[in-house]
Amino acid sequence: MPPSLPAVSTELTRRTWLNSALAAGLGASSNWNSAWGQEDFSFTRPLRMIVPYPPGGAGDIVARLLINRFSQALNQPVVVDNRGGGAQLIATNLAAKANPDGYTLFLASTTHSINPSLIKQLPYDSLKDFSPITLVASSPLVWVVHPSVGVSTIPELVAKARAKPGSINYGSSGPGSGGHLAVELLKSMAGVQMTHVPYKGAGPALNDLLSGQIQVVCTSPLPAMPHVKSGSLKALAMTSPKRTALAPDIPTVAESGYPDYQATLWYALMVQASVPQAVQAKLYDAVIKTLKGGDTADQFKAQGADVAAYTPQMTDAFIRSEMQRWSTLIANAQIKIDS
Repeated sequence: MPPSLPAVSTELTRRTWLNSALAAGLGASSNWNSAWGQEDFSFTRPLRMIVPYPPGGAGDIVARLLINRFSQALNQPVVVDNRGGGAQLIATNLAAKANPDGYTLFLASTTHSINPSLIKQLPYDSLKDFSPITLVASSPLVWVVHPSVGVSTIPELVAKARAKPGSINYGSSGPGSGGHLAVELLKSMAGVQMTHVPYKGAGPALNDLLSGQIQVVCTSPLPAMPHVKSGSLKALAMTSPKRTALAPDIPTVAESGYPDYQATLWYALMVQASVPQAVQAKLYDAVIKTLKGGDTADQFKAQGADVAAYTPQMTDAFIRSEMQRWSTLIANAQIKIDS
């Protein structure tokens, strides 16, 4: 498995940004370079941020943490448009087909890099139809169970699943979501069966977990940890390579007997590929100002996420590497969209 997200300085100037892209051989800087010579662009009406999750999920929380200062940086309101369900195809296709004027933003997630390997005929091209503005944030996922399951560790969960194959139902934000693939990864490593119950987002999945209708969810700490702290749910493990400062007492899956296990949930701000470069540059400046400003990083960290603030070229390279990583897992584990 690849290493976790590298630490990247958000102090990159426009000059270093372009030079780093050229040095990395990513070859996408010429259009951005020409954008700096254009007349400064200003937004004149509210913007829409399409979020492929219903309210209450991790993506929704990330979007709402972001838009406050982002709106200020743009001098325009940014409205969250929740479009959950359909393995995120509904939201992603809506974003891909929107007017490419820069007023429609898309908060892509890990699923954006997974769907191309799971779904044969996407109604959009995950790479060609979108331009990344920045990688906003990343976080590990946390395995949480209903207390009635009677397990406290990953080995105990595996033993229970092995004893009664298919009897444990796990929820996710939908087919192809980070939580879906994180469970499938452990199933593949441990050689056990658990039954997938897809939802339109983490919020609905956690609601059913809290009521005991399903037994397990692997999701972002953002919506899950408040329920762990209240005692309504039990946390088994984090999916990061090392324990996190958010919950240092919770072990990792890697230290629970599966040293090669790692899964990261990430969020990237994107627009349509044909949005003018001057507009993309304006959005990049505003979102980096947002992520670097005030206590934004602390707010994300309090929710278990780390601000990334990558350049567009670095974000593009990262997404391509994620596509390759999940493609390999999906092929080797023979994961199907309805599994």
